[in-house]
Amino acid sequence: MGFEIRKIGVIGAGQMGKGIAHVCALAGYDVALNDISQERIDASMADVAAQMRRAAERGQLDAAKIEPALARISGAPKIADFADSDLVIEAATEVEDVKRKILADLAKVTKADAIISSNTSSISITRLASVTGRPERFIGIHFMNPVPRMQLVELIRGIATDDATFEDAKAFIAHLGKTVSVSEDFPAFIVNRILLPMINEAVYTLYEGVGSVEAIDTAMKLGANHPMGPLQLADFIGLDTCLSVMQVLHEGLADSKYRPCPLLVKYVEAGWLGKKTQRGFYDYRSGTPVPTR
Repeated sequence: MGFEIRKIGVIGAGQMGKGIAHVCALAGYDVALNDISQERIDASMADVAAQMRRAAERGQLDAAKIEPALARISGAPKIADFADSDLVIEAATEVEDVKRKILADLAKVTKADAIISSNTSSISITRLASVTGRPERFIGIHFMNPVPRMQLVELIRGIATDDATFEDAKAFIAHLGKTVSVSEDFPAFIVNRILLPMINEAVYTLYEGVGSVEAIDTAMKLGANHPMGPLQLADFIGLDTCLSVMQVLHEGLADSKYRPCPLLVKYVEAGWLGKKTQRGFYDYRSGTPVPTR
């Protein structure tokens, strides 16, 4: 009998964390959800409930499963609340110092055989593992956004991750009904290594005046059959996250082709981070997205 995962801890109740809590609860796991305040945890739990109800209305989810799933999610305002978790997934903001501090604190309270993981989209798993004191029980589990709808999970082993941890994580993802793509521990892994430079190139295309926001997004939707244009997608991901992934690529691989576009930097400096701040490459304040350039 291998290691059994029954209770999942999720640190960070933002877009990714609440999505991870959502799919774990529906798959029958007990979930402890943490954020910096009880208000944020409560707001996220209300969002999860609303998302499940919308999925039921669309016929994608059996409505009878909603209440039992919601009952499995509880708030965990303190790191000490993860003492009985079998697997903890850190889904805090994409800033290495923030993640390192959380992971170091977490390692002090979790069971010795618990798996600690990060949902980072770009930061070295080996480096993050090094602060936990148990790198063999650490792994990267990178979900895609929006978690309930996206089928893929990237699994990234650090240099010290042992086989048992890898197999346990693989079994967990299979139990969620998702598909694993295994990536080596290189900056931004597979999806973002390919996706973010494309988005960055779309921003350069706008910056250099090759096309307007609308022209670029229409071109990629209808010319490359992408479900969403790259600038609309950037707004959805968050321009701050896009910039941080480009910086990780640029610093980690030291290749000028990953240089973040100055226009992307300018939008982030302005606080125009996309959908979450109501302005990015589109302005969402009227309810209808209007291109900002």
